Amino acid sequence: MQLDVFFLLATILGLLVLAIPVCIIILFMRVSALRTRTDWLESQLIAQNSTPQTTKPIPVAPAAETLPWDVAIGSKATDATEKTDPPIAVDPPATIEIQPIVLRPDRITDLINWCRSNWIYVVSAMSLGLAGIFFVQYGMERGLLPPAFRVIAAIVFGAALIGAGEWIRRRSGDEGPTSTIHLPSVFSGAGLVSIFAAILAARHLYGLISPEVAFAGHLFTAALAILLGWFYGPLLAAVGLIGAAASPFIVAGGSDAAPWLYAYFALIAAVGLGIDAVRRWAWVSVLALALGYGASLLVSFGGAGEVGWIAVMLVLAVLAVVVPPLSLTPRHVAPFTLQTLLRQSSGLWPDFPVRLAAGAALVSSLGLLATGAMDIPVLVPAAFTALALAYLIWAKDADGLTDLALLPTLGLLAWIVMQSATGRIDNITLIVALATAVSFVAAWRALQSGQGILRDILFGLMAVLTAPIAVASLELLAQPGWQLGPYPWAFHIIAVAALATTLATRFAAADQGDMRRTAHATLAALSLTALALFVVTTATALTLALAVLLVVAAALDRRFNLREMGLFTQIGTAVLTYRLLIDPGLDWALNGPILQVILAFAGSIAAVLTARWLVIPRTRFLPMAVLESAAAGLIAIFANVLITRWLIPQVQSGQSVSHWQTTLSALPWLILMLTQLYRAQATAAFRRVRLGLAAIAGVIAAVTLGIAVVPLNPLFGYGPDDTAALVRGPLLFDTLWLAYAIPGILLLLGRGLMPHLDARVRAGLLAFGAGLLVVYTTLEIRRLWQGDWLGAPGMQQGELYSYTVALMLAGAGLLMQAMRKHSPLLRRVAMGVIALTIAKVFLIDASGLTGLTRVFSFAALGLSLAGLAWLNRWAGQATAKGV
Repeated sequence: MQLDVFFLLATILGLLVLAIPVCIIILFMRVSALRTRTDWLESQLIAQNSTPQTTKPIPVAPAAETLPWDVAIGSKATDATEKTDPPIAVDPPATIEIQPIVLRPDRITDLINWCRSNWIYVVSAMSLGLAGIFFVQYGMERGLLPPAFRVIAAIVFGAALIGAGEWIRRRSGDEGPTSTIHLPSVFSGAGLVSIFAAILAARHLYGLISPEVAFAGHLFTAALAILLGWFYGPLLAAVGLIGAAASPFIVAGGSDAAPWLYAYFALIAAVGLGIDAVRRWAWVSVLALALGYGASLLVSFGGAGEVGWIAVMLVLAVLAVVVPPLSLTPRHVAPFTLQTLLRQSSGLWPDFPVRLAAGAALVSSLGLLATGAMDIPVLVPAAFTALALAYLIWAKDADGLTDLALLPTLGLLAWIVMQSATGRIDNITLIVALATAVSFVAAWRALQSGQGILRDILFGLMAVLTAPIAVASLELLAQPGWQLGPYPWAFHIIAVAALATTLATRFAAADQGDMRRTAHATLAALSLTALALFVVTTATALTLALAVLLVVAAALDRRFNLREMGLFTQIGTAVLTYRLLIDPGLDWALNGPILQVILAFAGSIAAVLTARWLVIPRTRFLPMAVLESAAAGLIAIFANVLITRWLIPQVQSGQSVSHWQTTLSALPWLILMLTQLYRAQATAAFRRVRLGLAAIAGVIAAVTLGIAVVPLNPLFGYGPDDTAALVRGPLLFDTLWLAYAIPGILLLLGRGLMPHLDARVRAGLLAFGAGLLVVYTTLEIRRLWQGDWLGAPGMQQGELYSYTVALMLAGAGLLMQAMRKHSPLLRRVAMGVIALTIAKVFLIDASGLTGLTRVFSFAALGLSLAGLAWLNRWAGQATAKGV
């Protein structure tokens, strides 16, 4: 008895506490009504004072405080707005194309401003909602009433709040310029929260109901919230959608997710989209799709299966197209998304339904692409194909959805690449058939007239690229020839090539003047034919076929002025270079049949040079630079391959590679570097490309020559039996001349012929070339006194004195050159060489020479130094006078 009395008193006290925020709301409502009336009267007085007496004053509508998402552009006024008093007289709005952006800064600013001005509504809703939750919690803590009665009391409390909100809405409304604005949503939203909490407590706190009953209760509450959302503001619709999406996870109890939940979340998304279709609350559609995709993802992680995931990805993408306009036949107006991104739509953004459908297509494509390993992996490419065909066929009359088929098509190609790379492609024939179906339907769309240039190009590219790219990806990564056999797989490729050929003929008949699509289809057919030849023929045949294809692309560009062919020639050049260097690559070039290697390299170089000549009239700067650089590089590589193949037999017989053989490998790269440096002055457009190619070739040449100078220098030979270290040929014009003098002379000549180069580059050429000539001169003197084996121990007196003479001659020559060019720097270098000669004579020759040789050496040094000193003084005076 005492407990009941205590509970009754606590209940009365709780009601009194709950009455406080209600009283505050009522007071605020009255004050708000008075303020609204006062503002309206002031506006009336201002209008009367500013209007001539002969003109009837026009009443001005009082400002309405509404949620930012309540404004529906182009929608009709709500019932509450139509009931406002006094009546509002407004001029017809001007026709302005305004696109409803859901997430934009002004919307967020409006929401923040609304919360700042109407915070009391938010606090009231939170207080009332928490009241129901705390009511259940209080009863549990105190042990008052049985658990069932506690839950029922919370539900009754929530129902009472909903009833109060509905009563206020029916009397005064929930939207528009009314004194009760937002109050029905506040009470009804708090009531819904209380009911959700009561059902949750019945399941998880007390165990009064089963998960199925709890789920049904949450679903009923969510349906009630959605139903109220039709008559209230969008806030209740959001509460219903979120509650419905959250209820399966609330009552799951840790059990595995059921596959049928995918259909449930698709239904939730459809309901949210349906509310937006009538009320035009754009953000509600975004919320509905976000809940559908997000909840389905969580269910997928919970083990509901990937088949349902694939199905819901398709269903949500279709719902995003069908539900917002409430039409089974899409009629979305232009512009489409790609048209806007390419700035082809006069600055207009697509309508919100178009953007919503595009977002759903993107998310569904990414969701399908992220699907993991499956028992039936072919379902993923089938889903991509179905979605692409739906956009191409079903949505053909919706101009705003023109480009959506591109997303699942790209997803299909990406899936083929990913699965081929991991070796999980089984049904090759079906995959090719699906990609071919997309190409065929895209070709059907491309051949329809009156679509516009951008649509024609888009569908034309999808038609000529989808199946060929799929086939090329399979060949490159999955190698179906091992699974199907070379000839059956080649038959697949030829079938796709036949489709491309048919498209070329149809495009040629349909297009007048602009033969761009015909050229694309022709290139696809030629590429596929070359790929089929590769499957059943040798590597040389494929390389030559690609070379012919490169020439055809350049010829098409020259004939029809097709800029797209410039990109194709760049890609074709890269593929051709890839084949010659990597696959089959240099290993095949060094070990394959010599005639096939010569044919492959010579044919490719000729094709690149021919393509370079063909594109000259069109002034395609970048393709011309790529073709020219590729030709120069391939020539150097081809020469290197021939030299290396000539040297391979000697290496295989046990001989080591010599200094001169290594220089032979470096000479093509050295010539390529000098050629590119020289041509860099011709055209500014190619300067960076040529300098970059010259830098690459220069590094390769420098490394190779460095090997010839240091590790393979004949001075470091192991003995007279080391044939690779022996010097061959007559004195001066021997293997030392080939190994060191020729590249040194080339570098010095190149420096002299290229005054346009940067001073640092010219200094580098001079230093490297002079260094090679110094090495050559030193080794030639060594050979003069030691013979063919330069590694013999010791040094004869004549050899030691010859080095001194050579240094003196070098110093004198540099000094004469300094006089001729009036160069103080070169004169200082000459004096440095002379100083080095003096140091050698006093430090080395003094101890290494004997007898008359020593006397003659010092005498010659003295006379030479006297003459050089006079010559240096005269050169300095001449330089100072500018002679």
